[in-house]
Amino acid sequence: QVQLVESGGGSVQAGGSLRLSCVASTEYSVSRGCMGWFRQAPGKEREAVAAISTDGNTNYGDSVKGRFAISKDNAKNTLYLQMNSLKPEDTAMYSCAAKSLCAFGSAYQRPSDYNYWGQGTQVTVSS
Repeated sequence: QVQLVESGGGSVQAGGSLRLSCVASTEYSVSRGCMGWFRQAPGKEREAVAAISTDGNTNYGDSVKGRFAISKDNAKNTLYLQMNSLKPEDTAMYSCAAKSLCAFGSAYQRPSDYNYWGQGTQVTVSS
């Protein structure tokens, strides 16, 4: 069974940076897969943060464009989310997701597109 394990969350002041990691179990190939990062704050709906296709195409949520970057490390079978210029409104639980069947070039942004989810890592940004 595919497992996704996130790490890298924490507490940071506004303007700071964090890098989230999502390690996939061997049953899922990050290099051949399409994956995404989502976040959910208390009382709010799950929000798409960033997505990446099998061949490296990316999509970002409007609120994080220009500040966040999604990437893959194929050798480590790991997905990353580099978060810069963090704002208090970025505070949320961040989860990575992976999709079983990927159309070439498609970076999916709906939670319902994904088959596998990690447990999440908390990011807290203070002002």
